[in-house]
Amino acid sequence: MKNFRITTYAIFSATIMAGTSCTKDFAKLNTNPNTSDVAPPETLLAPNLYSMVNNNQTRALRLTNELMQDHVTMINSDEIHRYVVRPAESDNMWSNWYTNRTNFLDIYNGAKTINSKSYMAIGEILDVWTVSLITDVFGDVPYSEANKGRESQFQPKFDAQKDIYADLFTRLEEANTLLAAGQALPTDNASMDPLYAGDITKWRKFGNSLYLRLLMRVSAKAEMNAPAKIKQIVETPATYPIFTNNAESAILRFTTVPPYTSAFNTYRDYDFNGDNGLTTFFINNLIEWNDPRIAKWASTVNGAYEGAPSGYASGVIPERKSFYLASLKDEPLLGNIMNYSELQFILAEAALKGYINANPADYYNNGVEAGITLWGFALPAGYLTKDGIKWDTNLTLDNKLEMIMVQKYYCLFFTDFQQWIEYRRTGHPVLPKGPGLKNNGEMPSRFKYPVAVQSLNKTNYQAAVAAMGGDDINVKMWWNKN
Repeated sequence: MKNFRITTYAIFSATIMAGTSCTKDFAKLNTNPNTSDVAPPETLLAPNLYSMVNNNQTRALRLTNELMQDHVTMINSDEIHRYVVRPAESDNMWSNWYTNRTNFLDIYNGAKTINSKSYMAIGEILDVWTVSLITDVFGDVPYSEANKGRESQFQPKFDAQKDIYADLFTRLEEANTLLAAGQALPTDNASMDPLYAGDITKWRKFGNSLYLRLLMRVSAKAEMNAPAKIKQIVETPATYPIFTNNAESAILRFTTVPPYTSAFNTYRDYDFNGDNGLTTFFINNLIEWNDPRIAKWASTVNGAYEGAPSGYASGVIPERKSFYLASLKDEPLLGNIMNYSELQFILAEAALKGYINANPADYYNNGVEAGITLWGFALPAGYLTKDGIKWDTNLTLDNKLEMIMVQKYYCLFFTDFQQWIEYRRTGHPVLPKGPGLKNNGEMPSRFKYPVAVQSLNKTNYQAAVAAMGGDDINVKMWWNKN
């Protein structure tokens, strides 16, 4: 690799300083950082954002979509759909996320060196996104002392999730302020930004929309005062601009040629859809609603759509029916980070719970429509008045939340771990429970820490485990504890 390299300092615990492995496809996007202690921020953006999204895609296929019944494996020994998550599953996310976090921090630090407020903000937004995934999957994790291998810090303490979230909010505030300065990126940097082609207005909207996602996540914790902040953001769009349409969504849109190919581009069809089938839960809702997205997501069996049950008993493998279309392997929208539809459902929930003064039906309807139009379909006539979709003011608050969350579930299709995280936060959408479920039929609340962390950062690991109440898949997040 001639034109892009980041030195690997240490690859263990949470002090990973490894650089992203690059390919020749990024050669035109990057200059040589080896002549300086700080890499130019624009050279780090594309490859590391791409690495994050690609890794999140494969984890969605492997883990989220099994746990959340998008599909179910037809391999009896693979028991994720039965709520059996082995510790080794943690290694991939931990290593990739902390590696890319190093590079997002380098974007911020490099930008600070050259006084680029906009790149500083971009680095912060991407780091906040990354850290939110790490803490929402594992709980208390290294943060304030992490990613400091260059400073010979190889055994960082684990920060409490509450403290991590508080700092993430501080940094999103800073990012919004930095982008408000309106410092345009150099025009020749547009090709180095695969998300927004250098449009800092859209980056600012992404940062504040992400802010709302994370505020909603901790909104049950009174000490965070999240409802008041949600209200402030929604009521002051000039100060906190957020997504206003699908085009502003944070989606790294894949192409079929390098450098921005989907993680599944080189998969054999069998590796993508050959050992799994779409579930009855996933398929039946789409059939009931006559949802046009089903045509892009699912195959037919004898001319019809049909799913298979998740959580089946060991040895009782059901017949595979509908499955992912092979065309999804190169689908540009599977590069989703956060879309406009998700934001609308966040605001619908905020209105439902009284955090903002608005009609939840308006945001709900906007979210339903945006979820369909994002995939290139017009909203079918009468769609919003269908049974199961029409907003019903007579329902209980919990049933209204179910309506929001089942629609949100589909807008989060292949979006890292968001379906699972939101289910853990709300208990919605209500998923059927098969006879083969293990773990006492309880959805896992987190992943265990990687084995390497347990051995290489033992003292801090043990302190974190004691504080959280154990290193167990059933230990709840701070934001989810009563």
